[in-house]
Amino acid sequence: MIFRVSVFLIVGLFLHYMLPQHDIVRVTSTEIIRIDFGGLNRLFYAQADSGNFDNLTRDLRLIYTEKRKTFLLGFVQRDVEEVMVYRNEDTGWIWPPYFKFDSSNLQAEMAGAEGDDQWYSITHYGWRIAWASIYPNAVAIRPVDGPDVRIIPWFNIFFFVFLIVAIVTVRAMWNQFRERKVDPLLDSAGDRLDEVQAGVAERRSGLLRWLNTWRKK
Repeated sequence: MIFRVSVFLIVGLFLHYMLPQHDIVRVTSTEIIRIDFGGLNRLFYAQADSGNFDNLTRDLRLIYTEKRKTFLLGFVQRDVEEVMVYRNEDTGWIWPPYFKFDSSNLQAEMAGAEGDDQWYSITHYGWRIAWASIYPNAVAIRPVDGPDVRIIPWFNIFFFVFLIVAIVTVRAMWNQFRERKVDPLLDSAGDRLDEVQAGVAERRSGLLRWLNTWRKK
């Protein structure tokens, strides 16, 4: 049970970090800072922008926003706003598979939106961990009508439906394989083991009978 719960938590945290999320935000400012990656937070950053070397120190684009506070994993919005900071990095061709190459264009677009009353739907992945200087990565931004717009996470819905169907299919295939291949082998091995044990017991009883004949003499 402990192993299953641990695996479930690890997979759940991984999916929560990697799957796209949507926030309704208002851009307040943008900034480019110089950051030195440490051993912990380096794991939470993408590789360097396409065409650049991946060094331990590089420029990092940040987008400062205000967003509505939420609860119940972001499904219910509140009327209170909070500050949220996003990083703006290319993801490239490898990992994570968002294939983002336009971080410079996105930064220029957000710089032009500083201080206006336009609300945006920002698609991102990752977490905001203040004490480790970790920011979610903004993948795409598009204007919306207002702060009360509801974004339906269609990709996440289809992903979990596909994941459930795949798990059920693999489990059914494994059960059929076990019934057809594994269980007969185990039954055959059990029968052979019983035969061996019966043979050993028979030889042992024969040996005891032979020893008893010598004891009588």
